Amino acid sequence: MDIMKPIAVIGTNAWGGKLYGKAIRGNYVEDDVIMDAMRTAKECDMAIYDLARDYGLGKAQKMIGNFGTQDIIISAKYTPFTHYKKGCVRKSLMKDLSDFKRDYVDIYWLHLPTDIREHLEEIIELYNEGKIKHIGISNFTLEECKLSKSILDAHHIPLYGVQNHYSIICREWEKNGLLDWCKENNILFWGWAVLEEGLLVDPRVKKRSPMKFTFNGKVRKLAPVYKVMIKVADRHGIKVPQVAMAFCASKGVIPMCGCRKPEQVKDLADAASIRLTMGEIRKLEESADRANVSIMGADLFRPFVLKEKRKG
Repeated sequence: MDIMKPIAVIGTNAWGGKLYGKAIRGNYVEDDVIMDAMRTAKECDMAIYDLARDYGLGKAQKMIGNFGTQDIIISAKYTPFTHYKKGCVRKSLMKDLSDFKRDYVDIYWLHLPTDIREHLEEIIELYNEGKIKHIGISNFTLEECKLSKSILDAHHIPLYGVQNHYSIICREWEKNGLLDWCKENNILFWGWAVLEEGLLVDPRVKKRSPMKFTFNGKVRKLAPVYKVMIKVADRHGIKVPQVAMAFCASKGVIPMCGCRKPEQVKDLADAASIRLTMGEIRKLEESADRANVSIMGADLFRPFVLKEKRKG
C-alpha cells in the first residue's frame, strides 16, 4: 500500500461503545466485526485509517491500538480548540501514540486553521524527531493552505494533503480553485463525509438513523440526485452509495467513508476503482445544483476557528 497513492480511507468516527454507535449511526457493531473489517481492508490493500481524539468519545483510538497497528497506515489529528500554547501539540500527540501503541504516526493533520504558524512549527519539531512521517491540514481555505505550504516549504517539508468536506452536493473546494491548486502542487485531497453522513444512499432502502430523521426535509429535496444516482448505479452494477464514492475518485478526490463491517470496506474499495464517464459526472452535478441542498456544508467547522491574536 502506497501512502502517496491511497485509493480510499476508512473513517473511524462511528467506532465506539454501544451508546455512541446507536446515537451516531442508529446501530452498534461488535468489536470482532470491526476486526474482521480491518482484515478485509488489508486484503483490499486499503488498510488506512483516519482517527481523531474525540472519535467514539475517545474510544476509537484505543480500539485500533488494541486491535493491532502492524502493517496499517494511521492518520491522526491535532484539533486546536484553544489558542496555541507551547507543548500543546506534543502533549496531544504523545497521548495518541500511547493509544496507538506506536512511536510514530504516519500522517498528522492540523485539524483547524487556528494559529497556523505556531501549531505547524511545533508539528514540524515532531516531524523532525521522527514521530510524524507526513504533515497535512484539514478544514483550511485556499489561502490558509497556501500559507501552510509556505511554512512547510521553508523547512523543506512537503505538504502531504488537504482533508476537507467534499461530496456530490458539496463541491465548493472545486469551484473556488482549492482542488486544482492541490493537483498542481502534487498535494493529495482527502474528501470526508462523501456520503453526507449516510444521506447519499439508496432512498428505496428504509433505514432509521438520527441523521435521516434530523434532515428529513432536505432528504426529500434530494430526490433528483437520487434519481440520477440510481441510474448510474444500475449502469455500473453497483450500489447507490458507491456512486457517491466513485464520483469522488473520478474527480481526483480520495474518498473517506466510515466502515465498521467487512462488506462496507469491500464496497468502498470496489467503488474507488470505478471511473464514471464525463456524462455521468455532469448529470450528477447538474442534479445536485438543481436540488441546491446543503447538509454538512464546506464550512461546517469554521465557527470553531479562533481569530488570530493581536501581536504586541
